[in-house]
Amino acid sequence: MLRATLKSLLARKLRLVLSGMAVVLGVMFVSGALVLTDTLGRTFDAVFSDAYATTDVAVSAAPNIEVAEFDGEQVAAPLPAPLVRQVAAIPGVAEAVGVISADGARVVGTDGKALTSFGPPQLGGNWVGEDDLVQLRSGRGPTADDEIAVNAAVAQAAGVSVGDRVGVLTREPQREFTLVGVFGYSGGRDSIGGVQEVAFTDDAAARYLLGQPDAYTNIVVRADDAVTAESLRDDIAAALGTGYQVKTGAELAEAASAGLKQGLAFFNNILLGFAGVALFVGTFLILNTFSIIVAQRTRELALIRAIGGSRQQMVTTVMIEAVVIGLVASVLGLAAGVGVGTGLAYLFGQFGGGLQLAGIGLPVNAVVAAFTVGTLVTVIAAVLPALRASRIAPIAAMQEAATPDRPLTRLTVAGSAVSTVGAALLAVGLSGNAGGNTLWTILAGVLVAFVGVALLTPLISKPAVATIGRIFSWSVPGRLGRLNSGRNPRRTAITAAALMVGIALVTGVTVILDSAKQSITQLAQDTIAADLVIAGTQTGPRMPTFDPAVLDATADLDGVRLVAGVYGDQALIDGERQWVTATSNIAALSEVYQARPVAGRIDVQPDDGLLVDSATATELGLAVGDRVEVQYTRGDPVDYTLTGIYAESDLFGGFVVPGVATDDFAIPQPSQAYIQLTPDAAKDRVLERVGALLADSPEVAVADRAAFIDQQTSQFDTLLTMIQILLALAILIAVLGIVNTLALSVLERTRELGLLRAIGLSRAQTMRMVTVEAVVISVFGALLGVVVGTGLGAAVVRALRDQGITELFLPWGQMALLLGLAALVGVVAAVLPSIRAARLNVLAAIAHE
Repeated sequence: MLRATLKSLLARKLRLVLSGMAVVLGVMFVSGALVLTDTLGRTFDAVFSDAYATTDVAVSAAPNIEVAEFDGEQVAAPLPAPLVRQVAAIPGVAEAVGVISADGARVVGTDGKALTSFGPPQLGGNWVGEDDLVQLRSGRGPTADDEIAVNAAVAQAAGVSVGDRVGVLTREPQREFTLVGVFGYSGGRDSIGGVQEVAFTDDAAARYLLGQPDAYTNIVVRADDAVTAESLRDDIAAALGTGYQVKTGAELAEAASAGLKQGLAFFNNILLGFAGVALFVGTFLILNTFSIIVAQRTRELALIRAIGGSRQQMVTTVMIEAVVIGLVASVLGLAAGVGVGTGLAYLFGQFGGGLQLAGIGLPVNAVVAAFTVGTLVTVIAAVLPALRASRIAPIAAMQEAATPDRPLTRLTVAGSAVSTVGAALLAVGLSGNAGGNTLWTILAGVLVAFVGVALLTPLISKPAVATIGRIFSWSVPGRLGRLNSGRNPRRTAITAAALMVGIALVTGVTVILDSAKQSITQLAQDTIAADLVIAGTQTGPRMPTFDPAVLDATADLDGVRLVAGVYGDQALIDGERQWVTATSNIAALSEVYQARPVAGRIDVQPDDGLLVDSATATELGLAVGDRVEVQYTRGDPVDYTLTGIYAESDLFGGFVVPGVATDDFAIPQPSQAYIQLTPDAAKDRVLERVGALLADSPEVAVADRAAFIDQQTSQFDTLLTMIQILLALAILIAVLGIVNTLALSVLERTRELGLLRAIGLSRAQTMRMVTVEAVVISVFGALLGVVVGTGLGAAVVRALRDQGITELFLPWGQMALLLGLAALVGVVAAVLPSIRAARLNVLAAIAHE
């Protein structure tokens, strides 16, 4: 039986390739994600190991607010300069150096734009000289407060060289410095991990990065040869007492790498999620392939039963084929995954500022996952066809026909039950009644719903494809193609269901994101009462900011009625981390955001007064007159009195602190400003003059309200494009499914095609017949996907109504495009099968058994 099975498998190589391709693509995604994670993880380990290679022990103050790596920017608390001398006096310390290192030094390039970073920090610090790691390439270190040195990566990106005047943005507005030096790192590197670095003098770094003189962020300690880093760490910690963080260089490297790996794990889970979608779609392809194969081999399997083969051997025959296909696909998918992981790691390094990657490796978990997933998916998909093969009676060996199509009653009942379960899970998840398992409940509901719809698809496939096929029924090939697409509802349904999943996910995500975009646009138009807005696009942990002096200068312009600058930062309020806002014009709060007072006053705010929205006040049990403690990223805790509560808004909310509090913000500069004009003002003229005032604030720009709203909601378009690209893999697998189904159908109908050719059907007509069949199946699957995706998207939007997604937007143009692309997909998928059908030898086809 084993030899017979392997010979049968090798005799049908095309079937092997087409069946395994879906698994190859899914395994490729899984192994590629794991290779990417492993490569970047080892890269981060190497980067931080190098960064702390010259550090035995480091001392820092505990930050006011602990912030995770991907939750925002953590601001280091300053250390007083005398502490450096205190640490240097501790036995075992060979050298103690005060170091300033803070994220937020953005160099302005020769094009007038500030350099951006999509991950690695933009560090500013004090120049402490050359060492084994840092090496000057040209010029010297800064000695005056108007001088800087930059690493080679910054010099190249900004297009600057020694002697140039260079603008730098810090926690203060743009200042110009003379570039006196360019430095690199050991091994000829321009940067460590893509970090952009700017070095100032001690005084300039303390002023521009910390906002106070004679302070440092860290004290870097070199140990005597007679002591270990661990023992010196313990001695320093004991000498300094509480309030300080004392760690070895190895501990700092490990902690920094772990923080980035945590964020990387989230990205990895996203890739694995899309791989799961691809494998789910691939399951339909494999199930359909094996079902067709079993039907085609009915006589062969019946003969085996007639000469003594048992039912168990029939199941074993099909399962062996599945295992072989799964193993071959796993090997190919793993190889492709290594290539994909390598490519993604390269792209990550390029977008990360030229991150020098560690060597590409093949982690054990990638190998295990590839073979486990590839084999398991194939075997599971082959179970039902294997059981069907075991039920073939020996008498079938004397019959010409393949196994007849069975009634759909049981399948319909099962589909209705499964769909009901899926709908129930979705309802529980979307209603928020799943406890801490909301996401998993929703995902399970979507998965079960897809299975339920797939089971119900055969019920509607025959009338649906008959209706769609009427479009092509004006010719004989068109009528034949329509009839062929509906002759086996189960086969058509499974093929269409694979395409349905991909199209449904694309449609559903599009409905959700477009509805969110439309809701935010409508909300902003109804809520923001401003003619012009100053803002920028955030590309890192910091919001783009601008010089506060622009606010006063704008208010003095002719035609300007009102200006309100908005500041933002993280703070601890009664021990809980919250986002707080401040404004330069509290009286404008009710005008710009159309805020309505609920209790107290919101049009005035004393320096010790605090405002909050009604929802937050209810959640925290606050009332006007309560005392609230606020700890900002800098400075000591401040006690405030709650002086006003305003009505909850989907666009503006949270705590509003006094304008004087911005001195303790991470960056004490406004990130946005709202401008109202007088009725007779010339908007274009004011827009031009405000733009001129922002010449030294290259991270932001001024725009009218409509352009500002478009800018803020454009992120939805970017996200949608990324999701559609990733889901394209699932659609590609579905296309392979159509190709596979047609190829096997052509083989199954060899004699029928020969008879049609014998009675006058030309080669061109044969190709058109197969193409119509493919197009009808593709359009049916796409139409089903659009309907299911629209339903799922609408359900999610309805569930998010309380979260501000109030507008249901149906992307009719996108839906029409998907249907058109489905027709094109059908044409492409039919190319090879139709050519094969047209090339059949008529006499050989008629004689085919």
